[in-house]
Amino acid sequence: QVQLVESGGGLVQAGGSLRLSCAASGRTFSSYAMGWFRQAPGKEREFVAAINWSGRTTSYADSLKGRFTISRDNAKNTVYLQMNSLKPEDTAVYYCAGGLYSSSPHQYNYWGQGTQVTVSS
Repeated sequence: QVQLVESGGGLVQAGGSLRLSCAASGRTFSSYAMGWFRQAPGKEREFVAAINWSGRTTSYADSLKGRFTISRDNAKNTVYLQMNSLKPEDTAVYYCAGGLYSSSPHQYNYWGQGTQVTVSS
């Protein structure tokens, strides 16, 4: 079992940056791929980024490439999402997830509770 807790969300002005963290419990963190997803009000949950177990392979939603960076520190059981040049349309609840390396939420078994990111114009 893996328990995930996100942090780092908040209110930021457009053009600003935030760094989300997701701390995992359990000794098997390094065996899971990790992903970030987001869900805006009235919209479906969408893929943001994924990273494989070693951190050597990453993928991003096409619309977010160049602005968002996913990374992980297996020694700290933590995955990060650095978000730069934020836009109002990035406003959403951001979730981290653990499972198989994929852009599909169905491939992830473990989910955090989410952290709110609000970008003001």
